[in-house]
Amino acid sequence: MKLTNLIGCAVGGGVALISLATPSYAQTFVGDSSGTFGIPNSGTNSDAVFSGIGTDTFTFGDSVGTGPNEYSFAGNSFSTTLDSLFQVGDFTYYNGATFVGTTVDSVPLNISFDFTDPSGVTQAFSFNFQNDSTPNTGTAEENADFVFPINSIGSQTFTVGTTEYTLALSGFSQDGGVTTVEEFRVLEGESTTAGLFGKITTAPDSEPIPEPSSVLGILALSALGGGSLLKRKRQQMNKVKL
Repeated sequence: MKLTNLIGCAVGGGVALISLATPSYAQTFVGDSSGTFGIPNSGTNSDAVFSGIGTDTFTFGDSVGTGPNEYSFAGNSFSTTLDSLFQVGDFTYYNGATFVGTTVDSVPLNISFDFTDPSGVTQAFSFNFQNDSTPNTGTAEENADFVFPINSIGSQTFTVGTTEYTLALSGFSQDGGVTTVEEFRVLEGESTTAGLFGKITTAPDSEPIPEPSSVLGILALSALGGGSLLKRKRQQMNKVKL
């Protein structure tokens, strides 16, 4: 079913101060993703029924006969660069018929990234997904249920080395990320799988911190520059005396 390192320069006294830091480059992110569901928010559902906490498959609702509602998440391998859309994993939703008051309002999906580039970095993120169940009193389209990340696009920050980055979920897609939507709906008794896409960007106001060697480089060049000026001044004074 279709979805409806830092290079710093300063000029002072005629001397250019240039740090010896490694030139910056486009950071790449390569690794594998996985995900498990956390403790749900039952909201006003006084008889909520659910299972699958801590696993990649979460079911909720007391089934009328078609089976309970079910979310599942399958991680994948990824390779991306800054500001590029990439697939975080596959999200599957089965819309079962359940008794009123036995479902949940939302459930967190805890996504883990094991990076091989940057090497040895592991990051965990948690995004809440809300379920919008409709009364089964109309047409098939009217009885369709929705799932979507709370607050539309969720984003969280993480740090690699001295730079802070943001992971933002962009939405669901069934065409490799060419088009994305923030929610998708599933007909009663049917299942839909869509790719969950996101993007890594540099966090606002995030500035890399110069490495100690860079600071020493600035100081060394500053000292050399100052010495050169002093030497030239002395040579000029000697010429005047002569």
